[in-house]
Amino acid sequence: MRKKTVGLLLVMVILFSLVGQGLFAEGQKEAAKPTYPTKNIDMTVLFQAGQAGDVIGRKAADLANRHLPKPIISNNRLGGGGAVGYQYVLGQPADGYNIVWNSTSINVAYHQGNMPVDKGWDAFRGVANLTMEASGLAIRGDDNRWNTFEEFVAYAKAHPNELTISNSGVGSFNHLAAEAITGYAGIKVKHIPMDAGQSIASLLGGKVDAMVNMTFDISQHAKAGTMKPLVVIAPKRLAVLPNTPTMKELGYDIDIQMYRGIAVHKDTPDYIVDILEDAFMKAGNDPEFREFAETKGATIDVRNAKDFNALMAKDDATVAQIMEQIGMLKQ
Repeated sequence: MRKKTVGLLLVMVILFSLVGQGLFAEGQKEAAKPTYPTKNIDMTVLFQAGQAGDVIGRKAADLANRHLPKPIISNNRLGGGGAVGYQYVLGQPADGYNIVWNSTSINVAYHQGNMPVDKGWDAFRGVANLTMEASGLAIRGDDNRWNTFEEFVAYAKAHPNELTISNSGVGSFNHLAAEAITGYAGIKVKHIPMDAGQSIASLLGGKVDAMVNMTFDISQHAKAGTMKPLVVIAPKRLAVLPNTPTMKELGYDIDIQMYRGIAVHKDTPDYIVDILEDAFMKAGNDPEFREFAETKGATIDVRNAKDFNALMAKDDATVAQIMEQIGMLKQ
């Protein structure tokens, strides 16, 4: 009996020792994690200063700063439909100090051939998605040739390759949207890529017949009477353009919106992603952010890191399919 008792005690001692060693090892792992962040975080913004995508991203960063010991500093890096900014972030260390205000433009830029073949959406990992935004087609407010998208399409079919439509750059999301609108409608036009600011100015100045841009930019001019929106790509009518029909509503089976959220280099450590995810989830769910973003034409769509990765993968397949159908797919 005594031998059994001694044996049992030895087993218990060994078990406690192993458990203790495991806890100690875990404690060492926790202790080994560097403090983050200890310096400013650089956030690449792919959109022109003052546009909806820019100001919404900056607002999200400002609110996330309330939950971080060091601030996020926003920097605009434009070009290549977002490719310039994306490649900048991928060229920096994967240490969480370079993040990107990411969007569907990574999918479009990659399949357009603006990104290296090994640098698609999965070269990044999601932190948090925050909004969805729609794009639309508009003409000048004083252009009385068309009052509906159906009239615009009928004219374009009768006059192939006559109409000009500006968009916000080769390989950009709005380039895809412009090609998709005309492709699904079965019309041939001249697409003129340029930056978003020039796109607006060219339409208002009468240098092009129509423009495809984000609906917030269109809605501001629609309110002023300087633009007439004809159609939007969205699952339902938008609060900022309640009288403008959707492509689906008119019988065209297309629905692709621009997601916007935070992403980092795919090799960024989990604990850093967790810290950033917590800060941006709080920012995205803040009533102040919701009110601000909705006034800019965005729909709030807050998703955690795992769900954001799934969204990027899903939209990548959708973008590739649309681009193949309209002859834009390169890789």
